[in-house]
Amino acid sequence: MARNILLAGIVGLGLASGPVLAQSADQVAAKFGARESVRSISISPEGKQIVIVGPRSDGGENAVVVDLATAGAVPVFSAKGRTEQITHCQFILETRVVCEAYFNEGSNRDIAASTRLVSLTSDGKDMKVLSAPQPFNAYFSSRFGGGILDYTVPGDPASVLMTRWFSPEQTTGKLTARTDSGLGVERVNVLTGARKVVVPPRESASGFVSDGNGNVRLMVTQPARESGYVDRKINYLYRDAAEGGWNPLGSAVFDGGRVKGFSPVAVDGTRNVVYGFDDNNGFLALYERALDGIGTTRLVLAHPGTEVDGLMQIGRKQRVIGASFASDRRYAEYFDPELGQLTKKLAKALGGDKQLSIIDASADESRLIIFAASDTDPGQYYLYDKATHKLGGLMPNRPDLEGVALGTMKAISYPSADGTIVPAYLTLPPGSSGKGLPAIVMPHGGPGARDEWGFDWLAQYFAVRGYAVLQPQFRGSTGFGSAWFQKNGFQSWDKSIDDVNSAGRWLVSQGISPSDKLAIVGWSYGGYAALQSAVVDPQLFKAIVAIAPVTDFDKFRSEFSDMSNYVIMDNLIGNGPHIQAGSPARHADRFVAPVLMFHGDADRNVAVGESRLMEEKLKGAGKSVRYVEFPGLAHSLDDTAARTRMLSESDAFLRQTLGLGK
Repeated sequence: MARNILLAGIVGLGLASGPVLAQSADQVAAKFGARESVRSISISPEGKQIVIVGPRSDGGENAVVVDLATAGAVPVFSAKGRTEQITHCQFILETRVVCEAYFNEGSNRDIAASTRLVSLTSDGKDMKVLSAPQPFNAYFSSRFGGGILDYTVPGDPASVLMTRWFSPEQTTGKLTARTDSGLGVERVNVLTGARKVVVPPRESASGFVSDGNGNVRLMVTQPARESGYVDRKINYLYRDAAEGGWNPLGSAVFDGGRVKGFSPVAVDGTRNVVYGFDDNNGFLALYERALDGIGTTRLVLAHPGTEVDGLMQIGRKQRVIGASFASDRRYAEYFDPELGQLTKKLAKALGGDKQLSIIDASADESRLIIFAASDTDPGQYYLYDKATHKLGGLMPNRPDLEGVALGTMKAISYPSADGTIVPAYLTLPPGSSGKGLPAIVMPHGGPGARDEWGFDWLAQYFAVRGYAVLQPQFRGSTGFGSAWFQKNGFQSWDKSIDDVNSAGRWLVSQGISPSDKLAIVGWSYGGYAALQSAVVDPQLFKAIVAIAPVTDFDKFRSEFSDMSNYVIMDNLIGNGPHIQAGSPARHADRFVAPVLMFHGDADRNVAVGESRLMEEKLKGAGKSVRYVEFPGLAHSLDDTAARTRMLSESDAFLRQTLGLGK
């Protein structure tokens, strides 16, 4: 089996770098701070080329087309980073790719973000903008550049189906001005940019689903209130054929962070059914519903005690091949027997405890891009050829970490303060006995999310630096059913934080960490949990690191006041006494441990004003706080230099505060 057959060809284009053995704390931070070598990867229809989007050495991204026969690589598109990025690229024709660019400007609550889709030849010499131009007489200017809904249009291989937001136009002096508005669908030619409306815009439309054969079969609508905010109710409509009328399929409602009701996600046009998720005795399960006017619904896959929440699709037609669920780790159930057997054989051939996923496929599915990873393996991309039965290595996902020993991630459980048994993942330093270590509790973001077994760059960084890392799946996490979700991590913050703090006490009770060597590190909601843990039990953690945290519930709510989803977010956060009690910025006087915070000022998930407020309140209360702000960066701090600095300074802060050596 060949290994990394493309790596040598793309190193010079800034998409990968060779391994450098760690010799210092700064080198370790740089290795873990380096972004993944692949942001997106797509194989051409004939399976002869791939297009990779990955980081440039000086920041930003390059899109590179690679010839699989020669390993020759050609850059076709580039973005400078921070305020402009390439989110993904996809082959449409053998000689044509489509890429999406993301732009942002401004900071705090005044961030203007936009997207644009472009079509390029595989040698990068010709570019066409596929996003619709803005009419000079449009009432509104849409920053949404549209999204590709279907890569396959029978009889018209050079075209794709794209969503577009239409604006009404001023009619003065123009007889042909458009008066309708909303989200619609167009057929767009990737060679010429010519476009034709196939689904007229509808004001209440928020999404569409096609069948992978150029037919738009589902429409999602969210009616707006008089205030202009969309309602929490979601309506689903379907049509029998490409040009048929729309019929009701069902509805669901956003309720406290969970969607209640059947939520369709994919259409199988051959069988005339839609796949979707719905409740099954308190847990999500996969169902299919007939698109025949009767709506017969059948349970496809459920798993006791956990939620089936992943639908696996493959190739240009996004064919449904299976579903997945996560318990101690993620498991896949293949509906396609051939692919199920193939992934088992490939996993065995690769050896170790690998999880495999099929990333993309050629048009005839004879060539597949495979990704394999584990808790101690950041992952490797492979090319599998069904005709030759050969599996060839393409490139590692994190080449800087090759040769670095990583810590094993283990599923464990511990009791919370009220006796509830909480699932968690424990990662110990490589080669450690697991006793007498400095330790970090690392709550996940969301709060409607969960951690899973596998490589976690943040947890592994701290494990390599000598810390035990415990990631609690506190009440309010998803994946464990509606009862575990509670009212969500905001409205039921007390249960969530009790579980987080109990994780720290368990580490001490098991002898894994002394009580004076215990810290907490979190990102997003995890950053909130890190701060709020000190409000509930000021003496427990001796050092706090919060990255892009929510710090005040009402302030967080206000960030959505000029967005269409305000009603949904208001319902998520809720109202009542928990707002005052659960907002750490209102309890700065209770803090004992020093605090270190990081935030990007172009964060649209949690505005940077949250961290600025927390810093102000802590300083006003005479507490120890240090705050680092990154200009132009969003919630994920998707920048190698910024991530490296965040890791390095967090480690130095923890070591100094906990009394550890360098």
